[in-house]
Amino acid sequence: MAQEYDERTARKEFMYQKTKSILLTVGIALVVATLLSFMIQFHVFGLNSPKTKKDNNNYGIVAPCPIKDKDGDKISYLDARTVSIRILNGTKFRGFANAVGEALRIRGFNLIEVGNNKTQGVKRTTIYFGKKSINSAYTLSSHFDEVALQMDDRKDNLVDIVLGTDFRNLRPKTDVPASGAEITPIKNCQDANNIKNLPKAEKHKEVK
Repeated sequence: MAQEYDERTARKEFMYQKTKSILLTVGIALVVATLLSFMIQFHVFGLNSPKTKKDNNNYGIVAPCPIKDKDGDKISYLDARTVSIRILNGTKFRGFANAVGEALRIRGFNLIEVGNNKTQGVKRTTIYFGKKSINSAYTLSSHFDEVALQMDDRKDNLVDIVLGTDFRNLRPKTDVPASGAEITPIKNCQDANNIKNLPKAEKHKEVK
């Protein structure tokens, strides 16, 4: 009986130690996963850091340089209230453009229209604008972490945003440059007059 009791005790001790080891391993794995998730979320050591237009050179699209003010010595971000925008949904997600448009309207932008892009499956969120609204486009782009600037042949002041599947959220307001702050030009930007073969603008009601 004593031997049977000893074996039973030994088995219980073995199972206890095995369970303890498994729980310890799982606990360590959960801690590591939590730390890794935290590091990615807050971009520690550059993990999953969002690319900026400065880093990616506007995703290979030739961008115009911002325009100097009337005094000719400064290029400034505009008051959002002076920027007229149209939001177009380039994804399959319903209500996407409405949500982003409302968020930008709350930030002060003059929201003219919300609708669907003529083509779906857009990957890269892109801001479209003409020569008259270059600084407006830069002002709008300062609210996005990842967005491309594409000048087209429109003659008015409307600025379009075509939302792609890469869009996650607007940049926190605390990270957005204030109105009147100097615009940081996109690397290797060119004079707008030197950019040729501009794409044709989407049909829209002109905004003066």
